[in-house]
Amino acid sequence: MSVKNDMTADFLRSAYGGESMASMRYLIWGEHAAKQGMPNIARLFAAIAYAEQAHATNHFRELGDQPGGATVTAGAVFGLGSVAENLQGAIDGELHEIEQMYPVYLHTAQFQEEKGAERAFRYALEAEKIHAKMFKTAQDAAKGNKDMALGDVYICPVCGHTGEGDAPDFCPVCGVKKSLFKIFPAEK
Repeated sequence: MSVKNDMTADFLRSAYGGESMASMRYLIWGEHAAKQGMPNIARLFAAIAYAEQAHATNHFRELGDQPGGATVTAGAVFGLGSVAENLQGAIDGELHEIEQMYPVYLHTAQFQEEKGAERAFRYALEAEKIHAKMFKTAQDAAKGNKDMALGDVYICPVCGHTGEGDAPDFCPVCGVKKSLFKIFPAEK
């Protein structure tokens, strides 16, 4: 798989870098949340970090043997703040992807008839909408110095679709079987 158009390739590199950084940022913020006595928020960060890794992997694969490097501008904050502040950074990053980045990248891939890139961007966009909502729920709890209530979190390893509770039989975004989902189980 290799893209034909330079603009779509640039967008894939940018998205790969941004998703990679988000994944690492969420792992770091999750460790911090765990240290602050918020294991469910920590688990949410870890689960969504896995989803962001799935997005980065999709973008990387679509580039195939496409040569070239890219400077990646992060669309989110760096640093370590309170759990609520870190969650705001996560929300801001997700909203940037939902409202600005992925709609433009997706439209460009569609216009340039880059079907694989279109699929990768659509998968990420759909998951980011869920992530923003879940992070907002977590932040509401953290603002009260409390951990969030959180059941099992499931992640589709193909598209990053994320949910809480019992996973569906098939991913509603890409159709992957339930048995392939990664589960981040609630503590019993």
